[in-house]
Amino acid sequence: MSYPGYPPNNQGFPGQPGVQQPGSQLPYPPYPGGNVGQQGYPMPSAYPPGQPSYPQQSPYPPQVGQYPPQPSGQFLPQSGPYTPNPPMYPSSAVPSQYPSSNVAGQYPSTVPGQYPSSTNPGQYPPQASPYPNAQLPSSYAPQSAAYPTQSAYPSTQQTSSVYPNMTAGGYGGGSQVPPQAAYPPISTPAHYQPLSSSPTQKKSNPTVRPANPFDPRRDAEILRKAMKGFGTDEKSIIQVLAHRVNSQRQEIAIQFKTMYGKDLISDLKSELSGKFEDLIVGLMTPTYDFLAKEIHNAIDGIGTNEETIIEIICTASNAEINNIKMAYHKLFGNDLEKELMGETSGSFRRLLVSLCQGQRNENTFVDVASAQSDAQNLLQAGELKFGTDESTFNMILCSRSYCQLQQVFLEYHRLTGRDFEDVIKSEFSGDIENGLRAIVKSVRDKSSYFAKRLHESMAGFGTNDRALIRIVATRCEIDMVDIKNAYMSMYGKSLEADIADDTSGDYKKCLTALVVG
Repeated sequence: MSYPGYPPNNQGFPGQPGVQQPGSQLPYPPYPGGNVGQQGYPMPSAYPPGQPSYPQQSPYPPQVGQYPPQPSGQFLPQSGPYTPNPPMYPSSAVPSQYPSSNVAGQYPSTVPGQYPSSTNPGQYPPQASPYPNAQLPSSYAPQSAAYPTQSAYPSTQQTSSVYPNMTAGGYGGGSQVPPQAAYPPISTPAHYQPLSSSPTQKKSNPTVRPANPFDPRRDAEILRKAMKGFGTDEKSIIQVLAHRVNSQRQEIAIQFKTMYGKDLISDLKSELSGKFEDLIVGLMTPTYDFLAKEIHNAIDGIGTNEETIIEIICTASNAEINNIKMAYHKLFGNDLEKELMGETSGSFRRLLVSLCQGQRNENTFVDVASAQSDAQNLLQAGELKFGTDESTFNMILCSRSYCQLQQVFLEYHRLTGRDFEDVIKSEFSGDIENGLRAIVKSVRDKSSYFAKRLHESMAGFGTNDRALIRIVATRCEIDMVDIKNAYMSMYGKSLEADIADDTSGDYKKCLTALVVG
């Protein structure tokens, strides 16, 4: 058998001694590459004869059993015209004489990202060089970890953090406010993620639910009988009205007028008195008419009850704001926004005007990059500014969704280590402070806000019955169960127990029925 370009196997090269292999009868001379197989067969060279280079592995795969791998030491010394040159690329088939590319520590790894690329120098510090006396370029010197390398948000593109002075603790870490120049511009593209626990997605948890089965004619008969004749059956009135939602009470009033030709609310006023009368009338009034009347009472006459305005306006949704405005105009013939402008001033007036537009974003997604930008703008408008830019706070707190504001407060805490409500306390005072804090509390937990309002209505000497009636009568159909739980957690006493201590008679019984359900 012979190979193209080489003499037959039974002939040697002139001037070169043959090589006698064990078990072979024919001499085989060494070939120019110096590679002789175990069975006396030459290994074909990847280079044509006359080309001075070390032989490379054949481009054709060896046949199993015919060309076994070469053991170490088969590369014989070369002489004459075939002087070895250093190989340009060490072949993985050459054993032990040259290091293999897959030997740990011999050659740089080709795993992406282990060494800095030319397009992104300095991103990762290189490992120690395997070559002696090698000098690493200065641009690849390890850098100090001025910014955390792990993103605060999962499933997003890894970028260097925009939060200087952060500690490993993440939320709650780092309490020093860096200078303004330390804030780079936001370059992370906006990405959106749903919040499963967002306020707008929170399931309602009322104590008063629609009665089922519901017969408004039967309820009208019970109320007529309770008020007919001498005396009043307050127990029957409580049993009916404290266990129907507002829409069902309106149906009962319609049936009462249809059946008896009399207005139910007028009859109830004539039969009841005191705080119990106020509570029952509040229950029988359509919800938005009732809230509109409460605002009108707060701004009517001498002085203004800003707490009532803040409680109603600063915690209302867009739909609630618009319904209250329509009810106010229907009842009093005036525009609610203009009425509030005439009774307030300064930053507090601008806050109420902004909220009265009813244009707050109410989607359930969070733009993280926008929240970072808002947090920086709030920091620059408050703590990093001599004085306070109230317009920035007004714009962000009155237009962003509750879900978005939750993220803004989180980003602000990451930047400064401070709670946003504490920032409001330090930057504002008076009515504007109370209004902004009411928004912050509503964003975080509206139930806790109303639990605090109920506690304030009963704390100290006397009772603010108007606030107590308003909150119980309206929130019992929305989130009174959550309010009770928050009340117990905040004050260590049940809401029913505090109501029982501060009220009495049928007034207490009706309030307790609404709270317990």
